[in-house]
Amino acid sequence: MSNQADLLARLKLDRDDRPAPTNGGGGGRLLWFVAGLLVLGLLLLAWLWWRPQALLEVRVAPARSAASAPAASASVLDASGYVVARRQATVSSKVTGKVTEVLIEEGQTVAEGEVLARIDDRNAQAQLALAEAQMQAARSQLTEVRVQLADAERTVTRNRELAGKGLVSQAALDSAEASRDSLKARLASAVQQVTVASRSVEVQAQQLDDTVVRAPFAGVVTVKNAQPGEMISPLSAGGDGTRTGIGTVVDMDSLEIEVDVNENFINRVRPGQRVTARLNAYPDLDLPAEVIAVIPTADRSKATVKVRIGLTTRDPRVLPEMGVRVAFLPDAAAADDDDDAAPARGVRVPASAVVEGAVVWVLRDERVERRAVADVEVLGSDARVGTGLRPGERVVVEPPADLVEGRVVRVVS
Repeated sequence: MSNQADLLARLKLDRDDRPAPTNGGGGGRLLWFVAGLLVLGLLLLAWLWWRPQALLEVRVAPARSAASAPAASASVLDASGYVVARRQATVSSKVTGKVTEVLIEEGQTVAEGEVLARIDDRNAQAQLALAEAQMQAARSQLTEVRVQLADAERTVTRNRELAGKGLVSQAALDSAEASRDSLKARLASAVQQVTVASRSVEVQAQQLDDTVVRAPFAGVVTVKNAQPGEMISPLSAGGDGTRTGIGTVVDMDSLEIEVDVNENFINRVRPGQRVTARLNAYPDLDLPAEVIAVIPTADRSKATVKVRIGLTTRDPRVLPEMGVRVAFLPDAAAADDDDDAAPARGVRVPASAVVEGAVVWVLRDERVERRAVADVEVLGSDARVGTGLRPGERVVVEPPADLVEGRVVRVVS
């Protein structure tokens, strides 16, 4: 038995003999946890740094050598204004009345004298009929007086012959002559009455004609104001609900450009000067033009002088009230002098590419670089940069305010 007990005792596991856990076990797990957090933080920072950003769209232009840039392409002055029509009229009727018919639509071409609308003419027709009846009555009265005068003339002649023979008294002769003279006066009055009645008919006929609204000149209808059934009046005192015009007609052949030029630079503008105009709606369309006149007065509130510019060629894309930018070109003689002079150094870039007076943004490998330049001279829509740029480098035109160094951008046309 003792031997079996000893054997069993040997096979029994002694739990007190297990190796005791070291104090570093919990600290190791904490160390791995902190390391994992650090790795995740580094990965997050790397993702934030390298993640794709929304590309900023910019327009660029190449820097051109100032020596090779044509002198005639530079303007002596740039200005903005609007296309206006010298012949434009809001057509209305001469009389107040109800519109019965409107024959125009926007965009319609009309000829001079063409009927645009009609006003209710029933009263005018009645007045004309009355005037014509009065004229007929005056003419009938004139005929009656003429017949009476002819009879009075014969009576006077007969009484004069009888009075010479002593068969009629002098009093009878005088009475016959007085009646004749009275009829002559009535005849003159009747003639005047016929004249007055005739003039009245002409007035009423004109009143009837005034109910028809016609185009004052050939042009295009740009505005349609009235509809059939509305009241129209040539005066603004008609009250609410009363129109003052049927529509607006514009002579497209009279379109020109009006710009306001700062009075400090008005000495660069003269009548007959060549101008290049660009519509805001068609920035790639160059329209040749020339200065018509410099209005001899200034606007005190804006310190500007108005300049009229005529378009050399007509283009159907030019419409009234369009915005336009104009470039006043130098004289041919001045351009020739510039060609004979020493070639300019540096490069030319759009003036809108130079910000803060002497800073440009250069595009290199789809990233922008902020670069300081020197000797900057603005020449109309261009700027000459003396140092800091090389020909062929691309600069950002009208750089956005949020542009930063090294940002990736996308070039748009």
